[in-house]
Amino acid sequence: MATNSRIEKIVIVGGGTAGWMTAAAFSKVLNKDNVNIVLVESDQIGTVSVGEATIPQISLFNKILGIDENEFLSKTNGTFKLGIEFIDWRKKNHRYMHPFGNFGTDMEAIQFHHYWLKMFNQGQAPDIEDYSLAAVGAKQNRFMRPVNMGNSPISELAYAFHFDAVLYAKFLREFAEQRGVKRVEGKVVSSSLRANDGFIESVTLEDHKIIPGDLFIDCSGFRALLIEKALNVGYQDWSHWLPCDRAIAIPCEKQGELKPYTQSTAHQAGWRWRIPLQHRTGNGVVYSSAHCDDESALQNLLNNLDGKSLSEPNRLRWVTGMRKRAWHKNCVAIGLSSGFIEPLESTSIHLIQSSIAKLLGLFPDKSFKQVDIDKFNQQNEFELEKIRDFIILHYHVTERDDSEFWNHCRTMEIPDFLREKIELYKSHGRIYREHYELFNETSWLAVMHGQGIQTDGYHPIVDNLSEQEIKRRLQHIQSVIVQSSQQMPSHLSYINQHCLAN
Repeated sequence: MATNSRIEKIVIVGGGTAGWMTAAAFSKVLNKDNVNIVLVESDQIGTVSVGEATIPQISLFNKILGIDENEFLSKTNGTFKLGIEFIDWRKKNHRYMHPFGNFGTDMEAIQFHHYWLKMFNQGQAPDIEDYSLAAVGAKQNRFMRPVNMGNSPISELAYAFHFDAVLYAKFLREFAEQRGVKRVEGKVVSSSLRANDGFIESVTLEDHKIIPGDLFIDCSGFRALLIEKALNVGYQDWSHWLPCDRAIAIPCEKQGELKPYTQSTAHQAGWRWRIPLQHRTGNGVVYSSAHCDDESALQNLLNNLDGKSLSEPNRLRWVTGMRKRAWHKNCVAIGLSSGFIEPLESTSIHLIQSSIAKLLGLFPDKSFKQVDIDKFNQQNEFELEKIRDFIILHYHVTERDDSEFWNHCRTMEIPDFLREKIELYKSHGRIYREHYELFNETSWLAVMHGQGIQTDGYHPIVDNLSEQEIKRRLQHIQSVIVQSSQQMPSHLSYINQHCLAN
C-alpha cells in the first residue's frame, strides 16, 4: 500500500513582507483541506519595513491572488510609480530617468534605440527619455493606468507601486488568515533536526511550544534562523563589488506635489532614497561604513528631508550577497534570509515574489527530490547574479571622482557578464536580454546611457532608411508621446478618484 507523500504541513518562520506574501500566495494556490499552513512571528521582533518601492511584476502577484488594486492601494497608503530618477550618479548636478515600459517603437525589425542612437550622436535627436511616455508623464507628475487606445503608448503604459510595507504585511495577513493560515505568536529559539538525514523536524518557541512541519520556509530576515543557523548553508559575499552595507530610514511629512516615481540621489559614499506615499514620504540613506561613519550618514539624511521627521531613525546593517543554497533539504529561504542586494532598483519585493513562484513551480512532496532543489537554486542564483550586475553598473560607470568611495567603484574589476554587456553596447549599441534575467533591454539602455556610456556606432541595417525618414519617424513618435502625456491626469487627482486612503 502506497504511503501518502504529499506535503501536509508548511511552517513559515517570520512575518513581515516576505512571510505574509508567502502565506497569502500559498493560501490562494494550495488546497487548505490538504495543506495546513502555520506562520510563526513575534510582535516583539521588528521587521525591516521602511516603506517599499516595487517594479511592474508585482501586478502579476496581485492578479494571482485576485487582489483589488484600488483596495490594496487604499489600505497601504499606496501611490503609483512610473520609474526611478537617478540624481548625481553619473556626475554631480546630472539626472536621468529609468522609466518602465518601452522607448519608442521598433522599426524594420530593428530596435528603436538604434535609429535614435544614429541621430542622437549627430546632435539631431533629443535625449532618449523624450521617447518614453513613462518618463515624460513622470516628470509632469501625471499618471493613469493603461487603457486600450490602439497603437497609442497609453495602451502599454507600465507601472508599479510605492506603499507602506507594514500596512502591506497587515493587508496580506488578513488575506491569508481568511483563507485558513494560522498565525502563532512567539519567538523561535531552536530547531530540531532529524537524526537520519538532517532535515528540519520542528521548531521550538520561547514558551517551549513545539511546531512540527514537512516544509519550512525561512522568512526570518537577516537572522536566517533556519537556512543558516540550523542548516549552515554558507554565504557568498559580494561586498567587494557593492560596498554599501548600512542604511538609515526616516519617514517625514509629505511636501509638494505627489511624484509618481522613486528618487535616488547619490552622495559621497552611497545614495539616498525618496519614496512618496499618500500620508508621508519615505526617506533613507544607504552608505558604506568603510567610507562614511554613522553620524555623518544620519546628518546627510536629516539635512535632506522634505518635511518634519515622523519617527526615530531605523538603522539597518547587512552584507551584500546570497546564501550558497536558498533551498536546502526541506527548508527554503525567502526574502532577506536568502540574501540581500541593496534596494537601488526596487528589487526586494520582486525577489520575494519570484522565489514564491519558483517554489510553487517546483513544489515538492515529502521525498524532496534533489533535482527539483538543484533547479530552484540554479534559477535563484542566475536571477540574483544578473540583478547584482545591473546594480554594479550604476556604481562602476560614473564620472565621479570626488571621494574614495567613487574612485573604488569606478576603477574596480567587474563581473565578466557585466563587462560583456558594456562592451557590446559600446561597439554598436547592442543590448541582449540573457535568458530569464529580470531587467530587459529598456532598463539596460536607460542606465547605460544615463550613466554616460558612449557608443561607437549603431546597428548597420539602420542605414537602410534615409536620415530624413528616420528623423521624420522620430519626430512623429516624440509628438505622440507629448500628446499622450497631456491626456494623463495628475498623479494626485488620479489617486483621489480611485484609491484614496481611508
